[in-house]
Amino acid sequence: MRVLVTGGAGYIGSHTCVELLLAGYEVIVVDSLINSREESVRRIEEISGRKLEFHKVDLLDKSGLDRVFQQAKVDAVIHFAGLKAVGESVAIPLQYYKNNISGSLVLFEVMAQHGVRNLVFSSSATVYGDPASLPITEDFPIKSSNPYGWCKVMIEQILQDLYLADPSLNIALLRYFNPVGAHPTGRIGEDPKGVPNNLVPYISQVAVGKLPELKIFGNDYPTPDGTGVRDYIHIMDLASGHIKALEKLAANPGLVIYNLGTGKGYSVLEMVNAFAEASGKKIPYKIVERRPGDIASCYADPSKAEKDLFWKASRDIKAMCADTWRWQTKNPNGYE
Repeated sequence: MRVLVTGGAGYIGSHTCVELLLAGYEVIVVDSLINSREESVRRIEEISGRKLEFHKVDLLDKSGLDRVFQQAKVDAVIHFAGLKAVGESVAIPLQYYKNNISGSLVLFEVMAQHGVRNLVFSSSATVYGDPASLPITEDFPIKSSNPYGWCKVMIEQILQDLYLADPSLNIALLRYFNPVGAHPTGRIGEDPKGVPNNLVPYISQVAVGKLPELKIFGNDYPTPDGTGVRDYIHIMDLASGHIKALEKLAANPGLVIYNLGTGKGYSVLEMVNAFAEASGKKIPYKIVERRPGDIASCYADPSKAEKDLFWKASRDIKAMCADTWRWQTKNPNGYE
């Protein structure tokens, strides 16, 4: 099967491409390299021992994307591409709506023109907004507290409408919780440009001495230690979930929705302490004001994915921190 991966040079995309290649899929990567680097593509090939096809194309470039589909003879698409920082989306919402939603519309149009009917969409737990209760199941109401999340909500709605119009489509909406960690080789990992927006790469850059201290946004949430609680999932577990979703689409399930998480929440301070233990480094931190768009707690009920996809996250917080630290120490400046 030939799988086109949008955003395949990025953090989640690169790890998923490794798993796809190892599982025997032919992989075509489309990436604008706006917030990723081509070096990750070379390392995907190095880890997997297999070649992939790479095209530097922005999804807003419809003619460029059309040429890729003409050449590639695609069987299925995994759609990761998009701007992805919650805080940034609050500051520059228009850029997020234009890039993420318009780019997705172009992709779906080109897929339709070329008769590609199988899609795995990279959604997010942000579509649940601030949930009324925990853990979160797939039938919770959909909303958001920031433009990044609203982009995911809107794209999910577009895909639901496309499926209603054409029930021969097979679409998996995968709602991720908080991906962390890196490939165990330390060759690929999360490489944020500038100051990281996500907690674990921020902690790791403090641990390696690249940043002076961690800012913790708020310690007055209604949680055990006052800091935000999230469901952190190892990137390799998340990547394997995409293989399982592709296998599910082969059975023509229609439109399906799955949470990909561990079902357990960790606070910011718990993550800081776990990382200090894994790295042997002290993590200096400072409590600052809450960040716009953040919520107190968020963790999954992943039982539906376990039942339908035969998928379950297997790596614990120690592996998440150890693999992040290995990537960070081997690549203190990311892919540069």
